[in-house]
Amino acid sequence: MLTLDKIYHAGFILKKIARKTDLIAAPALKQDADIYLKTENLQLTGSFKVRGAYYKISQLSEEEKKKGVIACSAGNHAQGVALAASSMNIPSTICMPDAAPIMKVENTKRLGATVELVPGTYDDAHDKAVELQKETGMTFIHPYDDELVIAGQGSIGLEILEQLPEVEAVVIPIGGGGLCAGVAFALKSLNPDIKIYGVQAEGAASMFNAWKDRHYEILDTVHTFADGIQVKTPGEITFKVIEQYVDEIVTVSEDEIATAILTLMEKQKLVAEGAGATSVAAVLFDKLPVRGKKTVCIVSGGNIDVTILSRVITRGLVMSGRMTNMKIAIQDRPGQLLEVSRIISECGANIITVSHDRANPKTQLTDCFMKLSLETRDREQIGQIRKQLEESGFHLVSENT
Repeated sequence: MLTLDKIYHAGFILKKIARKTDLIAAPALKQDADIYLKTENLQLTGSFKVRGAYYKISQLSEEEKKKGVIACSAGNHAQGVALAASSMNIPSTICMPDAAPIMKVENTKRLGATVELVPGTYDDAHDKAVELQKETGMTFIHPYDDELVIAGQGSIGLEILEQLPEVEAVVIPIGGGGLCAGVAFALKSLNPDIKIYGVQAEGAASMFNAWKDRHYEILDTVHTFADGIQVKTPGEITFKVIEQYVDEIVTVSEDEIATAILTLMEKQKLVAEGAGATSVAAVLFDKLPVRGKKTVCIVSGGNIDVTILSRVITRGLVMSGRMTNMKIAIQDRPGQLLEVSRIISECGANIITVSHDRANPKTQLTDCFMKLSLETRDREQIGQIRKQLEESGFHLVSENT
């Protein structure tokens, strides 16, 4: 049974391994909200997951430790289990979906675990891990649906209260729900007035659906680049805790998550992965009633795959109005590019690339499409450029194509 005593005990045990991550004020993120960031992306393994994994493994019997542990993970729980097990000289095997970021796979191996890649999603990796557990007798370390794991994650709530006693709201990413359940239980037990908000990706809203409909639900499919919360099956234990202690759950889009990642990099010099940035995305895009409240966003992880980072940044730039693509119908004659360039220059934007499409069947033989990529200041500037082009007789066919 999850108790506050267990969470306090977890906090004591975790002093051996986990960092007490900084809680930093982030006034630049949003002008009308008092935002603080709990930087679990700066945890030893780049994620909060080491807390639950270590506490769970530390409570195993000597016989269980000798047999070893097994887990399934998209990457962050894998690294937490690997570090916890190796620090106690316990063998560990981790089943990971074959699409898991290479960085997370390699880091898990580096931390001492045996990795088995499983075709499919996290849930397929889970099924394989359960199968191996039955064959070997190893102890299964669930990434979220385990009371000791939840208690370990709940230690974050204790730290938040110690670091900001006057906290009024806490925003928490949700995948399977272990982090949200643990933190919500700890905070609400100590101060019922604190508002607890959960956030999921639109493409993996299993806990959102269950919480909204007030009964346990499983998704058929999930799709999000926030692989740390790409979960079809929410926890049964976590659902019960979240149903009781969480005030609201919202979802954020892929573009909103990308914008949050970019904003954290630019304004806070913090690298967050997709899952870790969902809490910030919910605040940036006004999904939650936190205006004027002392609000803590848990940045749950920073293990973003560098192979998709550039794409995420580009999406974030487009979403925030810092970059735009335009397709303009023009007459195919000298001086057109000069005139378009003059307008864009006078508006203060910068042309990155330009190309002409003369073969498109949608244009007249004497016309063509001019395709431009622009660096812009914000959406207001994009609107100004659009207006100036149209007033000069140019036809804007599309934007951000």
